[in-house]
Amino acid sequence: MGVSPDLQARLWRVRKRHDHIDALLQESGDGWQLQFGHNDRPIVVWRFSTQDEAQREAEKRLRELQRAGWTAHW
Repeated sequence: MGVSPDLQARLWRVRKRHDHIDALLQESGDGWQLQFGHNDRPIVVWRFSTQDEAQREAEKRLRELQRAGWTAHW
């Protein structure tokens, strides 16, 4: 399933106390970008060749945050 080039798809959101972190995926001209945001402010953007690579990285980061006490929340 692809994502429209003009749209970001939120892959997940985690919450801890009054904070939240989102993982957003967007197709770009040369591949895919994965953006993480804290309380709706971008904190880092990574670029990947394929959508699968970006999604695997997002899942890896989600597991790390969950181990640190963050709770999945949509």
